[in-house]
Amino acid sequence: MSEPVFNSHIWEEQAEPTNPFAAATCRCRGYDVYGELLGKASYIDYIFLLFKGERPSKQASAVLELLAVALANPGPRDLSVHSAMAAGATGNPASATLIAALATGAGSYGGAREVLLAMENWRDCGTDLAKWKACLADEPKSPRPLIWPKMEHPAGFDPYGASCATPVLQTLSKLCSVVPDGKLAWLAENRTELEGDAGSPLAMSGVTAAAFCDIEFTPVEAEMLTLLLRLPGAAAHALEQRQRGFRQFPFFEVELTWLPASPRLRS
Repeated sequence: MSEPVFNSHIWEEQAEPTNPFAAATCRCRGYDVYGELLGKASYIDYIFLLFKGERPSKQASAVLELLAVALANPGPRDLSVHSAMAAGATGNPASATLIAALATGAGSYGGAREVLLAMENWRDCGTDLAKWKACLADEPKSPRPLIWPKMEHPAGFDPYGASCATPVLQTLSKLCSVVPDGKLAWLAENRTELEGDAGSPLAMSGVTAAAFCDIEFTPVEAEMLTLLLRLPGAAAHALEQRQRGFRQFPFFEVELTWLPASPRLRS
């Protein structure tokens, strides 16, 4: 029997002589995963290799490490984590809790799709402030409306925020210390003016988009990786809620004492 051929630039396998369903050798982008990478490469560097096809520079590795920590647990206020907690509290299996987190965290309000849309804005506007002003003044674009609902705020900004959240500022500052001359630095320098044009403060999705641009990820690659990096917190909170049970499930009550800054949301 001839050995099956897998057409992939990412992965190459050789079958075990005694078991055609198991691999004896696995190569990722040419590297022997279990003979060369295991025990030597970090998880983050391996992820970069899978997505980009090469070893990351020290700068790219540091940026991705920071993003991984910043995105790992958005917290119970985040819709994706709250969805996973609800699934966990009612005793659903692990797969259901993670699917709940993925489904809720995939969208255009703080989710992975918003990161993609913000990166497309970076592609169109670069570091040209005049182009950003025109972009933020236009109605937000909503590609593929049969899948995604119409955007109601500029991608990368928080439509319900009165000011930029502290973790967003801390993450931006730390990333700028690693990449002092890229899009992140330009974003930090022009943040206040951009927020005024957007009518909303910068969101974590906006920082994430700029960071992925600086390490040369494409929008679709960044969208996929954002979904992946956000899962650990959802999983941990779901497990905790599973132990606590639905009777201790946190239902949040929010009383707004101010109007959102975005004029689009007031109309």
